[in-house]
Amino acid sequence: MCSFPSLYPAVPLGIPGLLFKIKRVYEPAGASDGKRILVDRLWPRGLSKGRARVDEWLKEVSPSPELRKWFEHDPAKWEEFKRRYAAELVGKEGILDELKREAEKGTVTLLYGARDEEHNQAVALLGILEG
Repeated sequence: MCSFPSLYPAVPLGIPGLLFKIKRVYEPAGASDGKRILVDRLWPRGLSKGRARVDEWLKEVSPSPELRKWFEHDPAKWEEFKRRYAAELVGKEGILDELKREAEKGTVTLLYGARDEEHNQAVALLGILEG
């Protein structure tokens, strides 16, 4: 099993009452996941919707196909990826605010499909939500 949940346990944000987690969508759903939101543009390869147990699929907050292809999960491009991704989210504050409202109600787990646990859009999105 992947060690990701221990690297990124539920994270309280600077705003009291907000709780986000990030988790690879291929990992089994857990009772502590709360609302499970997929933040990938593409559905995870080889994973049925039943097994994924995704409550919501927010393609709107995923990186553009161009950015995703440029990045290729290359750690050397991570800082620039985060900058470009944040720029793509300008104008989508309503969706980000809705994510925060969901986290006020209970835990929200941001799901991603990438193998890289440290350099993916869910990690970047969590940083943006914290900012």
